[in-house]
Amino acid sequence: MSTKDIFLTKEEEAEVVDAIRIAEQNTSGEIRVHIEKETSIAPMERAVEVFHLLQMENTQERNGVLIYVATQSKQFAICGDQGIHEKVTNSFWDSTKEVMLNHFKMGNNKQALVDGILKAGDQLKKYFPFQEDDTDELSNELSKGEL
Repeated sequence: MSTKDIFLTKEEEAEVVDAIRIAEQNTSGEIRVHIEKETSIAPMERAVEVFHLLQMENTQERNGVLIYVATQSKQFAICGDQGIHEKVTNSFWDSTKEVMLNHFKMGNNKQALVDGILKAGDQLKKYFPFQEDDTDELSNELSKGEL
């Protein structure tokens, strides 16, 4: 397998995890990234499935966000929990998706994820600012399906 076939190198994965840690410093929101090869259903449907498989609804404020990517299908979705949807409009994630899409189109996978994570964290802090007693409720590690 050539490096061109690899979605993220180990070093890039570490940078993505670091972006999650940085984004979560300013918000009580929880961000996860799930990467798998393909999806046979709509990316948002699959994102919701993965969201529940990862038990992301188990946050105190129901403010988890999943960035889902199907690498071979070349699709992605951003899925937020109930607590977020109660406070924001349907277009809340549009600017984040746009930033990510532009990077993905240029083959900048790591930068798409890093910028998407940081933008999501920035948007989350408006509604779910960091509190002194916040704990990191969900793992920051990348979740992976079949690659």
